[in-house]
Amino acid sequence: MPRPIKCRRVEFFPENTYFIPLGKRKCEVEEITLKIEELEAMRLKDIEGLSQEECAEKMQVSRQTFQNIIDSARRKVAIALTQGNAIHISGGNYTSGSCRFKCLNCGKVYDLNYEHDKHTCPYCGSNEVVCEKMKRFCHRWCGK
Repeated sequence: MPRPIKCRRVEFFPENTYFIPLGKRKCEVEEITLKIEELEAMRLKDIEGLSQEECAEKMQVSRQTFQNIIDSARRKVAIALTQGNAIHISGGNYTSGSCRFKCLNCGKVYDLNYEHDKHTCPYCGSNEVVCEKMKRFCHRWCGK
């Protein structure tokens, strides 16, 4: 039985999550999904210029896992650019140190682990969730 996937720590969440070749409609192109942690890996290594060890430490994964994540990310981006595919940034197995959420329905406090946790409580399914620190939706990225 394979080991469960450990959540990767992510600090950056993009405002724009969909990229499509100029002049093409969404229905005309194939879509490639780039996971949030894959984007974070490219940001840390290629933009921040950190070493592989520093990147792995920031994402709280092993160096081998970091290498696997960034290899997957770069392959997806290269395929999208060379074959004219759209890139949709979404999903993955990640957590953030930025916000903890509180469900107003069941009262549970939890860390953001997946994209849908921003809007739905993973315990009771309620949509009544707020940033715990702010006691409302903070406008950094967890707001609706």
